[in-house]
Amino acid sequence: MKLKTLAIITILSSSLVASSLTDEAKKAGLKPIPNSTTELMKLIDNPNNKITKEKVELGKKLYFDPRLSKSGFISCNSCHNLAEGGDDGISAAIGHKWAVNPHNLNSPTVYNAVFFDSQFWDGRDPDLEKQAQGPIQAAPEMAATKEHVVKTITSMPGYIKEFKTAYGSDVEINFEKITDTIATFERTLVTPSVFDDYLNGNKDAMSITQKEGLKTFIDVGCTTCHTDIALGGSMSAFNITATYKYQDVGDFKGDKNGMIKVPTLRNVTQTAPYFHNGQIWSLKDAIKEMGRIQLGQDIDDKQVASIEEFLKALDGRKADLIMPILPVSTDSTPKPDIN
Repeated sequence: MKLKTLAIITILSSSLVASSLTDEAKKAGLKPIPNSTTELMKLIDNPNNKITKEKVELGKKLYFDPRLSKSGFISCNSCHNLAEGGDDGISAAIGHKWAVNPHNLNSPTVYNAVFFDSQFWDGRDPDLEKQAQGPIQAAPEMAATKEHVVKTITSMPGYIKEFKTAYGSDVEINFEKITDTIATFERTLVTPSVFDDYLNGNKDAMSITQKEGLKTFIDVGCTTCHTDIALGGSMSAFNITATYKYQDVGDFKGDKNGMIKVPTLRNVTQTAPYFHNGQIWSLKDAIKEMGRIQLGQDIDDKQVASIEEFLKALDGRKADLIMPILPVSTDSTPKPDIN
């Protein structure tokens, strides 16, 4: 009888601890990706351009099509590789004619970008639709013009047919419609993890060390900036309590107010190197540096290891992705230009 009573007490105690931690996490501003498709769609859909299967499939083809670039060699996936962390795994993005980003900026992940309050490191664009227009036209990136993109797409009967299927027979295939379609695909790149399962009610989803790490993450103050569904994605002051030790690599200083977009921590174990200029390769070192320059804390090795265990719980489940077969080029499709 005593053993049975002890077991009941243990179960109740564990349940209370779990409930307390989830409440603490939510109080700190952390939110899960909904496990309901209906609720998720409310968060990721664009009321001005509703997500449909046809638009997503077309957007995926456009995302992987290098012919949108001037060189015919660079696609969206070149810098935001969906086969790994949704980024390119190098310190600074490389674009047209092997040009390194002039500001030495690191390519952020596209996974879960739909949850960001703003896009780009300086937060200049509000959503994925607007963001998708930038890299295509940027000289150090895809180096294309609106006219090139439209001419490329409309030169292929396969694309014309798919646009009509997705938008109706009277669709105008212009640059904005093309980039909106890419953004529609990107809106679906959501990666729920065991962290979401835990906050959604599955108390056994995370390991004991991951739960301890979540507690450390909150107690140290990481949720000051890394919060909400993306655990990042909003604008924040940088170099609050000290100066980032690689601040002089590149000339990026943030927006006009010196604010920098907080990177998401989802899939962070897969998105090294870290910081806006990609100068730190170790997640442990990144945690310590953030503590020093943002929180004014010397986070000890035990705390760092604990936080890192929690961050592993943010490794998300990616949907199976089959490389699309692209429409065939025609004689009128613009030829690659590497100059």
